[in-house]
Amino acid sequence: MAKYSIGFDYGTKSGRAVLVEIGSGKEVATAVKPYTHGVMDEFLPDGVTKLENDWALQHPTDYIEVLETTIPEVLKLANVSPEDVIGLGIDFTACTVLPINKHGVPLCLTDEYKQHPHSFVKLWKHHAAQDEASRMNEIAEARGEVFLKRYGGKISSEWLVPKIWQVLNEAPEIYNATDQFVEAADWVIYQLTGELKRNSCAAGYKAFWHKQKGFPSSEFFKALDPRLENIVKEKLSAYISPIGTKAGELTKQASGKIGLQPGMAIAIANVDAHVAVPAVGITEPGKLLMIMGTSTCHILLGDEEKVVPGICGVVEDGVMPGLMGYEAGQSCVGDHFEWFTKNCVPESYYKEAEAKGMNIHQLLTQKVEKLEVGESGLIALDWWNGNRSTLVDTDLTGVLIGATLQTKPEEIYRALIEATAYGTRKIVDAFRDSGVSIHEVYACGGIAEKNGLMMQIYSDVLNMDIRISASSQTPALGSAMFGAVAAGKERGGYDNIKDAANEMARLKDYIYQPIEENSAVYDQLFAEYTRLYDYFGRGENNVMKNLKKIKQASVTKAKTKVIQ
Repeated sequence: MAKYSIGFDYGTKSGRAVLVEIGSGKEVATAVKPYTHGVMDEFLPDGVTKLENDWALQHPTDYIEVLETTIPEVLKLANVSPEDVIGLGIDFTACTVLPINKHGVPLCLTDEYKQHPHSFVKLWKHHAAQDEASRMNEIAEARGEVFLKRYGGKISSEWLVPKIWQVLNEAPEIYNATDQFVEAADWVIYQLTGELKRNSCAAGYKAFWHKQKGFPSSEFFKALDPRLENIVKEKLSAYISPIGTKAGELTKQASGKIGLQPGMAIAIANVDAHVAVPAVGITEPGKLLMIMGTSTCHILLGDEEKVVPGICGVVEDGVMPGLMGYEAGQSCVGDHFEWFTKNCVPESYYKEAEAKGMNIHQLLTQKVEKLEVGESGLIALDWWNGNRSTLVDTDLTGVLIGATLQTKPEEIYRALIEATAYGTRKIVDAFRDSGVSIHEVYACGGIAEKNGLMMQIYSDVLNMDIRISASSQTPALGSAMFGAVAAGKERGGYDNIKDAANEMARLKDYIYQPIEENSAVYDQLFAEYTRLYDYFGRGENNVMKNLKKIKQASVTKAKTKVIQ
């Protein structure tokens, strides 16, 4: 009798479940549940409470709805009995954090704080803590904090401590009412097992935790703000659970809600990009994985800890036991193209797409294919949502250069695609320049699966082969593999994630290979991209930040007029 594991991938806009057959890695059923509240970046659910610029919140009940909706659906689709499901694992976008009280209840679900923005989940792309992140960078650098080097020399506003510090600065009543600030991934596991355990992946990459040294010192936190001196003891936890281990077993109460057997093994939670690595069969150094979606995360394994400027972190055992896991990323990829099609494409293109039975992205891709490399005369910077690596600056914004009255939408669309490829090349170069080898490239996610032209452009820009995951839900597959490891070999699973990867990982047969003449032209274009990258990104021209300040002043002025 076949045994199964379920993997959950909690993304930016929805959660998805994949029921996977142990041994073969075959995905027998998939279900997706869009979040009821979506991403809240303008108003709270009451429709009245307005959010400031750069906010991005979510509602924790949406995560539970994913479990309650998708599990019965995949079991029904596959005609599989709950008794045959031996394990469950989840992954999440990170850092996605929420405040809970001593009973484990999110503060946004309490009557007292249900209309307070800081009581909700702060999504990974909540960038409103940039002031706190900038101040942390200044203080950490001035103090010579060693941990800063592990994160490329810069702290991101997307990470845990800046977000908590923002709460303390702007809503001390929420900070004081919070028993613990937790990753949403760990909170969901808590709802399943009744035990709150913090995963080492998120703690390492998003909260400065080190396997040997723990969190930064209380002296550092005190230097940030005396009120933060005991943040680890008071609002976090010094005990961190390693990925690849068992978080606990499904409680009877949770079992009744989601339809799986009580006592089933639940894995320690993980981060979405990192959990995808074993799902494509990567278990050794030198192989870079691009997880491509609304943003792109780049994960790489290494033998030793190296300092790489501008990356998002290096964590021992952060991805695979026994190896260093490096992370870098780009904040705007799929979001990039979605913005363009919604705001910059004429109605005539939509009518043409409809007539051809295509969506707008397919039509634009078809038109882009007819363009030669460099034909548009355009180049762009991929900073529409800031820069995560290697500049680590969310105040940077997008650039398009070379447009004329003859410029067509497909030419801009191609320039935006190429910009994201150049951004990845900057990351690859940063690793190599720091002595971290990259000799193979893999990709997964909706873009990698569906857009062959884009992957060919990436291959040409990087001048490297690119292998593609055979799974359309690679992170969820990886989570299912960790669920099988949590169950253990005695229950029909695996003793470790390496064994699971050897049997269950899947890749497509086709490999994208660079076209020599295209790569030669892209080398020239990349040189121009690099000039712009350094000019706007390294302080020579701060026009982007100045424009943001002017915008904020104008917004404040407009609000004042409305109040008056």
